[in-house]
Amino acid sequence: MASSLPADIAALPFEKALAELETIVGRLEKGDVPLEESIALYARGDALRAQCETLLKKAEAKIEKITLDSQGKAKGTTPLDAD
Repeated sequence: MASSLPADIAALPFEKALAELETIVGRLEKGDVPLEESIALYARGDALRAQCETLLKKAEAKIEKITLDSQGKAKGTTPLDAD
């Protein structure tokens, strides 16, 4: 999904994409944005949401859980079952 995003959004790290998304939501919630601008903001917000979702999924795929031995000591890792 990230490949269909505008290049400027696809290049954003999670924190910046989320911050911009929050700003857009705040502006739309105020209700004082002209209709055409609201539509453009909504479209950009949707692309930012998709970028955040993609980055979160990538991060989840990298997370591992620590496995413990019978004495409770770390013995290795296994992939995290995010479901």
